[in-house]
Amino acid sequence: MCHAISVSNVVGVVGSWLSREAEVIAPFDEKLGIPIISYSATSPDLSDENAYPNFYRTVASDFVATVALAKLFIRYNWTTCTIIYQNDAFGTGGANAIIKAFNNSSLTVSQMIVFDITILSIDGDLKSLLINAVTRMVIVWAESLYTSLILQEALDSNVVGPQFTWIISNTISLNSFNQTFYENLIGMFLIEPSVGSVVNALINTTLLDVAYSIWQQYELESFPGSMDV
Repeated sequence: MCHAISVSNVVGVVGSWLSREAEVIAPFDEKLGIPIISYSATSPDLSDENAYPNFYRTVASDFVATVALAKLFIRYNWTTCTIIYQNDAFGTGGANAIIKAFNNSSLTVSQMIVFDITILSIDGDLKSLLINAVTRMVIVWAESLYTSLILQEALDSNVVGPQFTWIISNTISLNSFNQTFYENLIGMFLIEPSVGSVVNALINTTLLDVAYSIWQQYELESFPGSMDV
């Protein structure tokens, strides 16, 4: 990267996809004096301008989603939950954001369960952990691949619907599950961000025009034309 920047007109880095990668790359790019702009890293920790002064992103922090999650709980008079999260920057950041949002709304996180992404398994016996919990609300904060593995283990342990209500944070394909389990997935919630145009949100056209101009100036080869962006 250092060589590429020294011999080209690189003004910034687009990426990375994952929060755990962004937390490593951002300090490195800061030393090089260039910004890093992520299109999908959502860890709330990356919002710390003192720790990551050169980090920017085009997606909202996970804290925004967790506030919506807290409002969902209030809407249905749910008061407590179990969180299952993957053990990296994305999972830990999301879990901490849920705790903060719940505390602000007088809600309770009664249990935290870790999904180890190294061994691709729950840390502990999932069935025992959920059956002995004081709540039947389960929030999963994990990437799609890990969410599918977590749900499969839950289905095998018979701790999904209708006894438990599950809320997941990433879209998954139901094709990965045996159709005999489909009935147990009825009532599962999905919380995920959406583009602003879907809900008629305002767009900062001034900032968008500046971004188009920079794109056209420094990367003309990939610029699709003003009518197609």
